[in-house]
Amino acid sequence: MKIAVLGAGAWGTALAIAFARRHEVTLWARDAGQAAAMRATRENARYLPGSPLPEALCIEDDFAAAAGASELNVIATPLAGLRGTLHPLRATAPATPVIWVCKGLEAGSQMLPHQIVAGELGEGVPCGALTGPSFAEEVAKGLPTAITLAAADGAFAEATAQALHNSRLRVYANHDVVGAEVAGAVKNVMAIAAGISDGMGFGLNARAALITRGLAEITRLGLALGGKRETFMGLAGMGDLILTCTGDLSRNRRVGLALAKGQPLDQILRELGHTAEGVSSAREVAVLAGRLGIEMPITEAVRSVLYDGVPASEAVEQLLGRDPKLENA
Repeated sequence: MKIAVLGAGAWGTALAIAFARRHEVTLWARDAGQAAAMRATRENARYLPGSPLPEALCIEDDFAAAAGASELNVIATPLAGLRGTLHPLRATAPATPVIWVCKGLEAGSQMLPHQIVAGELGEGVPCGALTGPSFAEEVAKGLPTAITLAAADGAFAEATAQALHNSRLRVYANHDVVGAEVAGAVKNVMAIAAGISDGMGFGLNARAALITRGLAEITRLGLALGGKRETFMGLAGMGDLILTCTGDLSRNRRVGLALAKGQPLDQILRELGHTAEGVSSAREVAVLAGRLGIEMPITEAVRSVLYDGVPASEAVEQLLGRDPKLENA
C-alpha cells in the first residue's frame, strides 16, 4: 500500500518508520529545510533524534506530491493543524481514505477530530482515528505496541487495521470513534493531573486513585456523547490513560511535574519543545462538560491551574476537600 504520513513531528516520523517495514511510505514535512535535513542525515534530529529513517522511506515537502499519489493519508499534525491539513487534502485527494492520530477538542468549537474531518471532507470518505497507548520513541525503535483504529465504517476499520498491523505494532479495529476520541482527549488532561500529584510527592496510592477517578470522568463524558462503555476499558481508554499518567516519556505528565514546582506555563511549554495536547484540551473539555452538565472535578482543577492561575497545591486541596460520595455515582 502507498501511504503518506502528513506531518513530520515525533509521532508522524515514528509511524512512517513503522509503516515502512511493510509499505511504500512518504513522510511529508511542512518545512522544506527540515525535509532536506532529514533526506541528508536519514534522521529527524528536530523531533525524533536517534531513530534512523529507513532508506526506502521517501521524505517530501511537496504536499500534492505526497498526498496525491497515496492510497491512505495519515494526518499526524497536532489537533490545531488538523483543519489546515484537510484544506489542501480536499483539493489534492478528496476521495482517498484518511486516518488521523491527533487527540483533543478543537479550540473554540469543542469539536472532536472526526467532526472536523466530516465538515471538511464530507461524510463519504473512509476515515478513522488511530489511537491508544503509544510513545513515538518506542514505536520508532520497534518495541511492542498495541493501538486501536476506530472508524464508523467497520469494514474500513478492519481492513485498514489488518494492513497496518505487524508483529511489533499491533493494530486492533474498533467501531466507536466517539469513545476512542473522547478517551484520547481527556487522558491528556488526567496526565497533567498525575504529573502534579507526582511532583508534589503524593505517592503511588494517590496516583492510582487519580487514574481511577480520571477514568470515571472520561467515561461519564464519553457516554454522554454517545461512546460505548467497553471502549473506555480498552486500549484507547484505560490503556492510553495508564501509559500517559505513568510514563516518563509523557509530555503532558511532564507539564504537570513542572506545574507542581511552580513554573509558569509559558516557560514549561517553551522548554518542552513539543505540543502537549492536554493544555488546550483541559479548557475545551471543561467547557463541553459544563454545557452538558457533566461533573468533571479533576478536569476543572487542571483547567483552574492552567488558566486561572490557581496554585497546584490549592487545586489539590480543593479536590481533597470534596465531600465523599458513592463511587459509582
